[in-house]
Amino acid sequence: MTRRGQGRRVSRRALAGVLVLSGSLLLAGCGGSTDSGASGDSGGSDGSKPELTVSGGYLPVPASDHMAGGFLTVTNDGGTADRLLSASSDIAGEVQIHETVDQKMKHVKSLEVPANGELRLQRGGNHLMFLELEKKPELGQKVALSLKFAESGTVETQLEVKEATYNPKAE
Repeated sequence: MTRRGQGRRVSRRALAGVLVLSGSLLLAGCGGSTDSGASGDSGGSDGSKPELTVSGGYLPVPASDHMAGGFLTVTNDGGTADRLLSASSDIAGEVQIHETVDQKMKHVKSLEVPANGELRLQRGGNHLMFLELEKKPELGQKVALSLKFAESGTVETQLEVKEATYNPKAE
């Protein structure tokens, strides 16, 4: 199955949507932190394989009908680092990995999951962008997500759709 939008120009409508979502994410708390959320040693001194678990996944009800942000934590209990290479979901034509630096987000090819550490995809930092939404997710819905890693292969998970203002730190 091919994904819509591959190899074509970004339409004005999509560009406008990106701008609207960028503003919405900043207002909802996406801007502000320059911490990548990664911690721990990126080496691999004991030679063990990465041991990944995904937790805390959520997707706030999007302000736009065309895109949404996704957040989660990938914990690596293994002695070797891994890399998040891509993500996909049946609700979106494309899921991009975004890095946030100095309150500006940019599409990146991958993010490191350090050995004996974690990669946090969170508001104000690195996150996933769900583009070309097939249908706007509704509060309480579970969204299927496939994460592809360099060493660990594909990991399947779900993100719960939460209120637009949801903040896991407040719980």
